[in-house]
Amino acid sequence: MTEAARIVLPDAGRVLRELPVGTPVLLSGPVFAARDATHERLAFELDRDGVLPYGLAGQVLFYAGPTPAAAGRPAGAVGPTTAKRMDAWTPLLMEAGIVATIGKGARSDEVRRACARTGAVHLAAVGGAAALLATAVRSVEVVAYPELGTEALMRMELEGFPAWVAIDARGNDLYALARAEWAGVASRRES
Repeated sequence: MTEAARIVLPDAGRVLRELPVGTPVLLSGPVFAARDATHERLAFELDRDGVLPYGLAGQVLFYAGPTPAAAGRPAGAVGPTTAKRMDAWTPLLMEAGIVATIGKGARSDEVRRACARTGAVHLAAVGGAAALLATAVRSVEVVAYPELGTEALMRMELEGFPAWVAIDARGNDLYALARAEWAGVASRRES
């Protein structure tokens, strides 16, 4: 197994761009939690103003809604949301300067192409482990849209947050590669 690349954000766009699909990473530094409602608002503000708001250019979006502080942690739980739900907005946000996204599950071909076109990457985090993942969160602060509760835009400081490169900056897709590999295994079994 490949050793995890230790990535220090936010100045890691260049480093992330060079990692091949399947590379494990440990993220430290700021990421911005954003789910569906926040994406819709960010896209509106980007369209209206022509730039990403809130200093998001060059940053990482984590598809999560951190729960309130619990168990002595700044977030009781912080699990990845299904990434496909943000596919409608992701290419636009990558074109505007988002360097990486974090979520769970496969992405659309449009997102894969946006990664290849912009040099951005998509990282996969483990679903179903929200309390464990919260142990890598050092702070959480609301940046915008507080009325959205756990779906507000939040800045989280991470330390050693585990993820994997699911779509690299060349558009290679871990989920598509896995499907192809399993299809090959199945066809060999049938032979």
